[in-house]
Amino acid sequence: MKQEKFSTVKPIVLSLVLFGVMIISAFAADGVPRISKEKLKTMLDNPDVIILDVRTGGDWKHSELKIKGAVRNRPKLFDSWADEFPRDKVLVLYCA
Repeated sequence: MKQEKFSTVKPIVLSLVLFGVMIISAFAADGVPRISKEKLKTMLDNPDVIILDVRTGGDWKHSELKIKGAVRNRPKLFDSWADEFPRDKVLVLYCA
């Protein structure tokens, strides 16, 4: 009896968790402005723009494409480096 209840409840709980993650992701993405690669190209030589490459270690390491002049920072250590950058600059975080 307990095994049957658990096998019924498990998929429901998993579905609710996945739904919650999707909702949170959707709301988080709405508040983050995005720019196209064409727009980013026009910003590359601007001294008021700092490009931060925050891809995960494996994604960054295995990528053949790196943005010239980008500063590499590990996203998991955000709290340790976030205050290093001037507030009067435009920060572009590259994570794709």
